[in-house]
Amino acid sequence: MNLMFLDTAASTTTDMGASMIGLVLPMVILIAMMYFVLYRPQKKQQKKDAEMRNSIEIGDEVTTIGGVIGRVVAIKEDTFVLETGSDRVKIRFRRSAIGSVEKLNMEAEKTDAKKADKKADK
Repeated sequence: MNLMFLDTAASTTTDMGASMIGLVLPMVILIAMMYFVLYRPQKKQQKKDAEMRNSIEIGDEVTTIGGVIGRVVAIKEDTFVLETGSDRVKIRFRRSAIGSVEKLNMEAEKTDAKKADKKADK
């Protein structure tokens, strides 16, 4: 009688361990998938956006999240001044308002000017 009880108790603990793994394993897999699908890409994008906002320089063309387009004329700690349009209106924004940055490429402008001069000479 006692042997039958011990055999039943041993099989019950083995079944409990297997069922516990069966319950916990899908939860762990689900959490890992959520990390790789949602959290990790979001962190990468935030890091990329912060790098873009911190790399602005005077003369860069910036588009704000509100759609204002202009050139950066002054930069302070967490703000910058944007000059828009031909009437040279200056507006001050926070760095967090930057939607995209188009870097000012001085070398490309010099090369384009040289090409234009050569075409004009011909």
